[in-house]
Amino acid sequence: MPRITFIAADGTRTDVQAANGLSLMQAAVNNTVPGIVAECGGACSCATCHVHVQPDWYSRLPAPEGMEKEMLEFVMEPQPTSRLSCQIKLSDGMDGLVVHTPKSQY
Repeated sequence: MPRITFIAADGTRTDVQAANGLSLMQAAVNNTVPGIVAECGGACSCATCHVHVQPDWYSRLPAPEGMEKEMLEFVMEPQPTSRLSCQIKLSDGMDGLVVHTPKSQY
């Protein structure tokens, strides 16, 4: 079970453990992580689960594809490491992953 750290815009850290195969978004929702709204429930159609992946982790994740790439064009506060957390499936190799939630989602 990977451990993930969510860091809010105000610096608040939330550490969670989640099962392999679960989306990063679902892990956040299950643990009431502030800043992950998840309005579409993971259908990749709203971008309210937008996160900024810690730069040292970004290249270790599968690259965004298709719908996610399109949706990322419309997020508020985009960064080079922006991802939609609904499109990141957790695995043991992601133990220690750190992501930041944008201020615009509070």
